[in-house]
Amino acid sequence: MALLEVEGLSKSFRGLRAVADVSFTVEEQGIVALIGPNGAGKTTCFNLIAGAMRPDAGTVRLSGADITGLRADRVCDAGIGRTFQLVKPFQDLTVLENVTVGALHKSATVAAAKRDAARFLDLMELSDKLHMHAANLTLPDRKRLEVARALATAPKLLLLDEVMAGLRPTETDRMVAALKRLVAETGLTILLIEHVMRAVMALSHHVIVLHHGEKISEGTPEHVTQDPAVLECYLGEGAI
Repeated sequence: MALLEVEGLSKSFRGLRAVADVSFTVEEQGIVALIGPNGAGKTTCFNLIAGAMRPDAGTVRLSGADITGLRADRVCDAGIGRTFQLVKPFQDLTVLENVTVGALHKSATVAAAKRDAARFLDLMELSDKLHMHAANLTLPDRKRLEVARALATAPKLLLLDEVMAGLRPTETDRMVAALKRLVAETGLTILLIEHVMRAVMALSHHVIVLHHGEKISEGTPEHVTQDPAVLECYLGEGAI
């Protein structure tokens, strides 16, 4: 069953079509990757789904409900959480406090929010850093903290925007393992933007490719990485 349905989504900025008539679905408990070269419209597509921008045309449905053009807080209420390319935790708060802030969105009390936050941090392998200030975290730990903060809003669908950018291969593998475990243990659905093809191939069941705002290919990772149009504009011969 499709959890997310995107149909005919379009957005222009001063005449430039950033997203042009894009349609796709994300099945429940699936991991779908949105890939393409820089400037392809991937983050704009995320912003349209998450309520940061209103589309010029098209619809977004979550669990069959039309959420097109809703404010970001109402999209979050509906069940979509997201991370951002630039990781900006509350530097002066501890790791636990950072995630507790997000958990207060759904938790009835501060005590309950802290319990939920600790559980999400455990899922992201940060239990040993609960009382460390976020400013002192390494980049890989800040990336995991960003995911935990999004998880704290209790989403059905998690949008991950380049959470593996800047990580070394071993750190990428650790994040991939954590995300796989997260889906297995919680039943969460993930839509991710990612340039690290090592992660895309290991994680995703389905891949959507954007170029100049248009969807040019979709299918299994194996299908997409052999598509001549994708090789020409993004991956290049011998990339995989």
